[in-house]
Amino acid sequence: MFNKLKNIKDLKKQGKKMQEELATVVQEGSAAWGKVKITVNGNREMVNVSIDPDMLADADKLADAIKEAFKDATGMKFQMKLAKKMQDMGGMDMLKNFGG
Repeated sequence: MFNKLKNIKDLKKQGKKMQEELATVVQEGSAAWGKVKITVNGNREMVNVSIDPDMLADADKLADAIKEAFKDATGMKFQMKLAKKMQDMGGMDMLKNFGG
């Protein structure tokens, strides 16, 4: 039982380390011909938003552009960066000792 508790503690520590590592992966997405740009990190947190002042006049267009920029930032290219980072970190191998 104590072994499993230690494994849970180790897993929690590894999860925190993984989040820190994933935070170093960044990807920018844009919309509205580059007038709206969003940068996200590997934890899917927005770390930067840039909006051209011309976009502020129409709230609906701005909202749509923000959604599109986010989809662009978190698309296939981003997913591939995350997969590569996880592979570099050992991926799911960290779970191999859990439960045994």
